Amino acid sequence: MTRDDAGAGRMRVVRSRGMLSGLLLVLLGLWGALIPFIGPYFSFAYTPDQPWTWTWGRLWFEVLPGVAAILAGLLLIGTAHRAVGVFAGWLGSLAGAWFIVGPLLSQAFSGQAGNVGVPVGGPAKQALEQIAFFYGLGAVILFLAAQALGRFTVRSVRDVAAARAERERTLAAEPAPTRPAAPPTAPTATAPVAGTQRPRTTTVPEAERERGAEFEGNRAAPAAGTPVVERETAPVSGEGASRVGTPRTP
Repeated sequence: MTRDDAGAGRMRVVRSRGMLSGLLLVLLGLWGALIPFIGPYFSFAYTPDQPWTWTWGRLWFEVLPGVAAILAGLLLIGTAHRAVGVFAGWLGSLAGAWFIVGPLLSQAFSGQAGNVGVPVGGPAKQALEQIAFFYGLGAVILFLAAQALGRFTVRSVRDVAAARAERERTLAAEPAPTRPAAPPTAPTATAPVAGTQRPRTTTVPEAERERGAEFEGNRAAPAAGTPVVERETAPVSGEGASRVGTPRTP
C-alpha cells in the first residue's frame, strides 16, 4: 500500500458515526428557523407576535443559524469522510454559539429590545421563550455539534476495519494489470548426458590433410605387375636431380 492509499484509509470512517447527531441537528435547526414564524399561532413568540412576519432580526439571528445547523446535520448524516465530519462539527458549533450570543449582540446595536424583539407573556412564559428560541436551543446545538466533532477526530477499531474493507473493494474493482510479453531468449547449450558419446566433428583443414595423404599413398604404391620407369626431373632450388618412380600404364 502506498503512502497516498494509507492517508486515504485514515480519512475513512464508519458512515453511521455522526448519523444520530446529524439527525438531531436537522430537527433543532428546523425548530430554530421556523419557530419565530409559526410560534404566534400558539401565543409563543417574540414581538412582533404575528405569524409569518419577516424582520431583519429574525433573518440574522434565527433563520441563518437555523439553516447552518440543518446543513451541518445533513453533512453528518451522509458523510463517511473524516474531514467532512470535522467541518460539519465546526459549522454546527458556530450555529449553536450564534443562537446564544446573537440576542446579546442585537441589543448592543439596536437598543435594549434589539432586532429580535421581546418575548411576550408573563415572566415564566418569557423565560421559557428565551430558552426555546435562543439560549437553550443554542446550547443543545453546540453540545451535539461538539460531540460529533470529537467523534470524527478520533480513529476507532471500526474505522480501521472500514478502511481495510474499502481498500479491498477498490482493488477488486480495478482491472488486473497486463504483463508485457517476455522477449525471446537465445537457446542455451545443454551439457551432454553421462554415458553418451559425443559425436566427433572433423575440421576442414584436417579432412583436407587426410585426403591429400590418401592421394599420395595411392601414387606411391603402384599396382602389382606394373613396370616402374624412371624419369628425370628438373633440379629444385639448386639441389641435384631426383628420380621419381611412377607407374607406366601400358
